[in-house]
Amino acid sequence: MEMAVGIHSYVTPTVNPSHRNSSFSSPILRTQLPVGRTLSSYSSSNIKSPSFSHSRRNPLHSFIKCSVSEAEAPETATEKKVALVRRNDIRNIAIVAHVDHGKTTLVDAMLKQAKVFRDNQVVEERIMDSNDLERERGITILSKNTSITYKDTKMNIIDTPGHSDFGGEVERVLNMVEGIILVVDSVEGPMPQTRFVLKKALEFGHAVVVVVNKIDRPSARPEFVINSTFELFIELNASDEQCDFQAVYASGIKGMAGLSPDNLADDLGPLFETIIRCIPGPKIKKDGSLQMLVTSTEYDEHKGRIAIGRLHAGVLTRGMDVRICTTEDSCRFGKVSELFVFEKFYRAPAERVEAGDICAVCGVGDVQIGETIADKNDGKPLPAIRVEEPTVKMAFSINTSPFVGREGKYVTSRNLRDRLYRELERNLAMKVEDGETADTFLVSGRGTLHLTILIENMRRENFEFMVGPPKVINKKVDDKVLEPYEIATVEVPEVHMGSVVELLGKRKGQMVDMQGLGSEGTTLLKYKIPTRGLLGLRNAILTASRGTAILNTIFDSYGPWAGDMSTRDLGSLVAFEDGTTTSYALASSQERGQLFVKPGAEVYKGQIVGIHQRPGDLSLNVCKKKAATNVRSNKEVSVVLDTPMDYSLDDCIEYIQEDELVEVTPKSVRMSKNPKINRKGR
Repeated sequence: MEMAVGIHSYVTPTVNPSHRNSSFSSPILRTQLPVGRTLSSYSSSNIKSPSFSHSRRNPLHSFIKCSVSEAEAPETATEKKVALVRRNDIRNIAIVAHVDHGKTTLVDAMLKQAKVFRDNQVVEERIMDSNDLERERGITILSKNTSITYKDTKMNIIDTPGHSDFGGEVERVLNMVEGIILVVDSVEGPMPQTRFVLKKALEFGHAVVVVVNKIDRPSARPEFVINSTFELFIELNASDEQCDFQAVYASGIKGMAGLSPDNLADDLGPLFETIIRCIPGPKIKKDGSLQMLVTSTEYDEHKGRIAIGRLHAGVLTRGMDVRICTTEDSCRFGKVSELFVFEKFYRAPAERVEAGDICAVCGVGDVQIGETIADKNDGKPLPAIRVEEPTVKMAFSINTSPFVGREGKYVTSRNLRDRLYRELERNLAMKVEDGETADTFLVSGRGTLHLTILIENMRRENFEFMVGPPKVINKKVDDKVLEPYEIATVEVPEVHMGSVVELLGKRKGQMVDMQGLGSEGTTLLKYKIPTRGLLGLRNAILTASRGTAILNTIFDSYGPWAGDMSTRDLGSLVAFEDGTTTSYALASSQERGQLFVKPGAEVYKGQIVGIHQRPGDLSLNVCKKKAATNVRSNKEVSVVLDTPMDYSLDDCIEYIQEDELVEVTPKSVRMSKNPKINRKGR
């Protein structure tokens, strides 16, 4: 049977399910003792000292009885047949949250307090963000596995991405866990990605522990956050047991947690205790045939492809012959050469792994995500992983500019094709199709960030290519065109709210909600807007709010076509000829708009060198040299040039339109007009 996820505590904010269908729809504070217990019934013999030496400012938290730890009811006849048992020495959990709500910092604190590192070891911040791009951008892109041990219980922890474009990573790892820690900012409350990951976890029937993080912020409003989170549970049709969640208040950066916002322990002991009580151990078929669902893959130069997943049944041993199945009719055989489990921050070699644990398998070189590693004789596949469909597509093609081959190593269509199809092996939320020509490929993803991360990784691998503007993927139902809509939330200071509202209105956005955020003078705007309207919106909002607004989006649903819209009002400044830019030419060119290039830069005919101050494109000669003269009085006049705009890869992809391309090389990112499309003014 599946255990409930309720909490019975002394003075802990929990939710009374009986109020779900009444007019009162927010959590209430209640004081309640565990079933069949009174305060006098506790003696010193009942108290177990935790392995963490935190001061007991709230000594009663160790007595909290979570309903998942209650005695289980007798197994049903069906369960007896498959001999389902629960392992209590393991907890498999995923930490999920909206971007920048502090979950990676919280994982850092958990690792440090669990003595994963030596006392004298130098540890970087955001340990789990090991990818260079993750460190540069300050976001999590790939899910990571680690484990800690607390009170003889092994906790397999999976840190997941917080951005909606990487939702495919979150959907995969939810197959490996029995519960999630939902991290929510103490000021912002539930945000779009919070809704997405919680919806997926509830569909899986997972236990949920809500952590209100950054509780030490001056404008923290924990009561509002708990109420908003409970309302989100109701909106997502959570069961009564799931709505009765435990709330833990924490400061990830300080490594402190507690069961009330004003009574934190000196460390994360209360959080570890809550995980053990409220998230059940894995339910497994101990005597069943081997079954392991591959949910992630890695590549090692010496070991080859490494398959990562959770053992659902049976025992896996080193050197074992196995069957790899996609469906019951599609199976092949392989052999496990090496076996690893996750211990602390590293993969540790293992001779055998029992059901319920998360492990890494080497030796099966052609295994794919979603396949099942099963018993050689009578193994059966587990249900395949399914993720939501992509909503945005871009055209990738070989570089056709005059500068082709100067900086990149891989420039041919064969190189490009192999790399894109290799990405499909580990990126389930992405699709690749052949384009209209042999050197063009259509790549579909969950959003522009999902695709720009791929582009950035490829240029760092010495690829050189061109990409077209992002386009939304429409659907046709009953002869009606439907387009994707997203929920966009904008945090903006009140002084800039008017210009942001006007901008969203122009892009067919419909306001859903508006509310103030604490005492920081910030307003939270919530809009339902076509995905088309989001292309190029981030830069426009930053300009309108003088860099103070924060935009977050997440896919909502498909809806009716919203009509034509203009996402860019100004044209481009285009280079008139090949050559090297001069100060003399740029001095007159900057009167026409804002430039991207500086003196001494090489440009080619058709390259975009700036933004025109009016609609429509304008060709300029930015390489013109000053005429030579022998007249002494015509002395050199110093030229004052404006600082050119520095557009990143993301900015360029948001900027370009239908007849424009972005040229991507290991050292440069340039924009140009597409020679295959007739130029036309806008």
